[in-house]
Amino acid sequence: MAKEKRDLKINKGTKKENTTKKGMGLSTKIFIALLVGALLGVGIHYGLPSGYFRDTILVEGILYVVGQGFIRLMQMLVVPLVFCSLVCGSMAIGDTKTLGKVGVKTIGFYLVTTALAVMIALGTAYLINPGIGLDMDAVQTSEVTTAEATKLTDTLLNIIPKNPINSMANGDMLPIIVFALFVGIMLAKLGSKASVVANFFSQFNDIMMEMTMAVMKVAPLGVFCLIARTFANVGFAAFKPMLKYMGNVTFALVIQCFIVYQILLFVFTRLNPIKFIKKFLPVMGFAFSTATSNATIPMSIDTLSKKMGVSKQISSFTIPLGATVNMDGTSIMQGVAVVFIAQAYGIPLTMGNLATVVVTATLASIGTAGVPSVGLVTLSMVLASVGLPTEGIALIMGIDRILDMLRTAVNITGDAVCTTIVSYQEGALNKDVFNRE
Repeated sequence: MAKEKRDLKINKGTKKENTTKKGMGLSTKIFIALLVGALLGVGIHYGLPSGYFRDTILVEGILYVVGQGFIRLMQMLVVPLVFCSLVCGSMAIGDTKTLGKVGVKTIGFYLVTTALAVMIALGTAYLINPGIGLDMDAVQTSEVTTAEATKLTDTLLNIIPKNPINSMANGDMLPIIVFALFVGIMLAKLGSKASVVANFFSQFNDIMMEMTMAVMKVAPLGVFCLIARTFANVGFAAFKPMLKYMGNVTFALVIQCFIVYQILLFVFTRLNPIKFIKKFLPVMGFAFSTATSNATIPMSIDTLSKKMGVSKQISSFTIPLGATVNMDGTSIMQGVAVVFIAQAYGIPLTMGNLATVVVTATLASIGTAGVPSVGLVTLSMVLASVGLPTEGIALIMGIDRILDMLRTAVNITGDAVCTTIVSYQEGALNKDVFNRE
């Protein structure tokens, strides 16, 4: 009897401990870090006088080094993790016909949603008119970096790596994806003849996942420093003359993320969109704080597998590909920015111009690196395609960091929705895991 009571106490203690652990999981810690970091950043910007301690030691010293150190840890893992995941995924699928079907569905989905995103951006921009009545003198401008337009033929050819090792060193994701898929297919074809190499990649993939989980333990600290530095630098003064533009971009991003994606998810899978959002929200928060799609790849794959029941064979292919070619949030910013700059400079746009924007912004998203603020660089190509001055980019650079964070969250959500739909259609989604609370 005494033993039973003792066991009961132990069980109660264990349950209590488990509840406590669940209550303060990694996702909760990341959100707390996000909020506290934002508050601290605002406090630093308005509460601490500008000087050597605030600017050099605190903001550009401690917060910058810790925040960027965390980003680099995540980036360190991206290439080897993506390569091994894709090799293992394509090796497990084995059948090139199935792999080709998954690839066509994924790329088709990405292109269609990106085109939809640009159309939503243009539609909302002509509804809100963000550039009309803008006081140009009140806007803080910055130096503009432009990009040269790449031919579609060159974009397609650049997918095939001349040197796979060089592509890995430079972090060029599309060539890495192609080479990894090729290696995986060949390993599946050779079967037992290449069992040693297949086992190596499988075990190395396990090592990379463990490393990812280890790095994610310091995610709250990294997120805290990244957000605190952003708000400490930006404050709210730069926002005032740009509120209409910011509101327009945010409105279009919300439509794309919470309406378009969720309708597509429900139509193609009949899964509950609210459950999807609830489970994927921590990854969105992480993407918001880091503002880089590449850094969220490991967390997206892990979340989709453990919380949504999505097969890693599918996600290890679609998520890295999406981080490279699916930039719906970036396309929305570019669509709104085109109308904003045209209105600010008093330049009318024809229906032909708008059609050109849709096509150019969609193509510009392919092969764009998943790193902070790259959308501003490719925006110069979109502006040039319709004859708008690239100097207009300087108008939006001052407040782009916050919008960049928002659109990164939308970008990775689109990748996850596509992955869930493709996985469901291929019979590789566990509904019990998705529906589990």
